[in-house]
Amino acid sequence: MPRRRPPSVLPTGKLSVALLRRLLARGARRRDRRLVVGPGIGLDAAVIDLGPRYLVAKTDPITFLSGLSGDLGAYVLTINANDLAVTGATPRWFLATILLPARATRAREVTRLFAHIRRSCRRLGVTLSGGHTEITDAVTRPVVAGCLLGECPKGRLITAAGAKVGDALLLTKGIPIEAVSVLARERSERIRRQFGAAFLARCRRYVTKPGISVLRDAAVALRAGGVHAMHDPTEGGLSAALSELAEASGVGLQVDLAALRILPEGTKLCKLFGLNPLGAIASGALLISAASTRADGMLRRLSRAGIPAARIGLVVPRRHGVRLTLENGRTKPLPRFPVDELARFLS
Repeated sequence: MPRRRPPSVLPTGKLSVALLRRLLARGARRRDRRLVVGPGIGLDAAVIDLGPRYLVAKTDPITFLSGLSGDLGAYVLTINANDLAVTGATPRWFLATILLPARATRAREVTRLFAHIRRSCRRLGVTLSGGHTEITDAVTRPVVAGCLLGECPKGRLITAAGAKVGDALLLTKGIPIEAVSVLARERSERIRRQFGAAFLARCRRYVTKPGISVLRDAAVALRAGGVHAMHDPTEGGLSAALSELAEASGVGLQVDLAALRILPEGTKLCKLFGLNPLGAIASGALLISAASTRADGMLRRLSRAGIPAARIGLVVPRRHGVRLTLENGRTKPLPRFPVDELARFLS
């Protein structure tokens, strides 16, 4: 008898879109009627109808950082808050599941982590409402999985499924902010030797400047009016975010490569470590699909708020796909990355 081939091992990072789509489809018909937004490609937060308001719920872990530090607490709050902000919701209640490696965790480190989580909650106006903490052999480094709940008025809900043909695509700040911040912590000695201590310090500050939070970006965009969809480019980078927005909305996208702002520190680090900035985790940038007639006003509002932003493309019919326009005017399909570029490098 021929030998059976062993099943292929899945790569590090998110499940592929094809596999995730199949898994989600199996439970699509069994829905509580109050579930307004459930699981889907590009739909990162659940929305539940509680009568006068929506409850918006998000859960996300932090797995890239290796140490127990204040950064871990700030990261987990910010990453979860971003996915609420892009729905128009206000973050309210936070729960954390903290898994710590056995024989490698000290009480003072855990105390410091909790202090930073509480401080980050206060900064965002969020109440730490529960969770679970455990020391376990199941992890080799700290993992914090957050669950953040928020509220949204019924007339303000935004999802990644709302992009319309003819919309302008806007991107705030630039890419890949989170990848720069993580590399500055995980590969600090190499960066210091290559570019010096001042450059490394600048990269470490990326968590706050330009910042991995998009709460202000989303708030300013919503006040400008005309927002149809927003998405937070996380794992898989801007490439994944564009593809997810297109899939969720059932549209195509035409993206101008020359308009994409790759931050100078990001350019240098991606070149040093052999990463494509389009596929590296990019929290801190906000992808917006807005009525084309409101785009210029939105850009002016963002600029006045001190948030750099640019028009990077156009929403087109689905049959055109998701494509990049090159400097010579030709187009090519948007590159896709089976594994986030940072995750691939760190693994």
